[in-house]
Amino acid sequence: MIGNLLARSGLRAATQTVARTQRRKMGDGPFTDAMHVKKNKYVEEWNGRREITEKAFEVGPDNLPAILFCCIVFPFGIYSFTRRELIIKGDPRYKRSGLA
Repeated sequence: MIGNLLARSGLRAATQTVARTQRRKMGDGPFTDAMHVKKNKYVEEWNGRREITEKAFEVGPDNLPAILFCCIVFPFGIYSFTRRELIIKGDPRYKRSGLA
C-alpha cells in the first residue's frame, strides 16, 4: 500500500514537471520587436496589389483569348485525351459508366 502511494505521488510530481516544461509563450515566438525588422517596400506593394486583384482585373480584347484558352480549351483538351485513353485501354471504370 505504501509502494502504491509513493508511486502515485511520484507520478503526480512527474506530471507537474512535464506541465511546467511545456509552457508556451502566447504569440511571442522567436521573432520579437527587438530585432528591428524593416519592411520590404516591394513585398508590401505586391501584397497590396494581390488584395485588390478582383477590383483591378479587366477583360478586354487583349486578354480574352488567353482567358478562353485557360478556362475552356485547355481543360476540355485534357478531358478528351483522358477519355480517349480510357476508351482505347478498355478501362473498367469507363465500361461500368454506361458510356461504352
